[in-house]
Amino acid sequence: MHDVALVHEVRVALARAADPQRAAGQQAYMRSAMPFHGVRSPEVDRIVRTAVRSHPPTDRRTWEASVRELWDAATHREQRYAALALAEHRCAAAWPDPGGLELARHLVLTGAWWDLVDRTATRLVGPVLLSHRAVATPVIDAWSVADDLWLRRTAILSQLKHRAATDQDLLERVVAANLEGSRFGSEFFVRKALGWALREHARTDPAWVLDLLERHAARVSPLTRREATRHLGGEREGSPGRHT
Repeated sequence: MHDVALVHEVRVALARAADPQRAAGQQAYMRSAMPFHGVRSPEVDRIVRTAVRSHPPTDRRTWEASVRELWDAATHREQRYAALALAEHRCAAAWPDPGGLELARHLVLTGAWWDLVDRTATRLVGPVLLSHRAVATPVIDAWSVADDLWLRRTAILSQLKHRAATDQDLLERVVAANLEGSRFGSEFFVRKALGWALREHARTDPAWVLDLLERHAARVSPLTRREATRHLGGEREGSPGRHT
């Protein structure tokens, strides 16, 4: 059972903070069928923090049920952003175990767009992979070859913040499984994610990234290569979160 008071407070606060003019622009930019309230992301996070202070989840089941309620019953996209903010809130620090991967899978499959998927991959899946590699690695391997574009993107981006702790063998398997010629290898959101993941790891080990690109040269798309080597070639680096 979810925390009714917590979820209600978040929904009411988001509605009160609504900006209809901003909402129209956000919905158009995200190409979202679900409407927006027009609330900025920092304000969404603040609303969730305030609600959690008033109604802290007492156990994992209540916390996850509240995340799912905010997400599954969302009427506006910020409610899903709030669900993600609750999912990654420090109140859940005691529960970063592999069980969270099933929740993340649900969010990815039902979210199915980059703003929701990328945050799930980097802030929810990544920490579980980092702290429970033996259990989580086979899951990431399976997602990297799944019959769903967004699960594959999640697998590609799951180590984005791992830096020196990156499992390079896993990263190469995930990359190789999604290059040109693979199930979704020609999709923009896969090619872009590959380049982003490799570009971020190049900050830690540029030689490894360049070697990987050379070994898989025949299947690396121009977009992936350009993104992966952007700062290595001295070009101006764009925002990794930009997808247009």
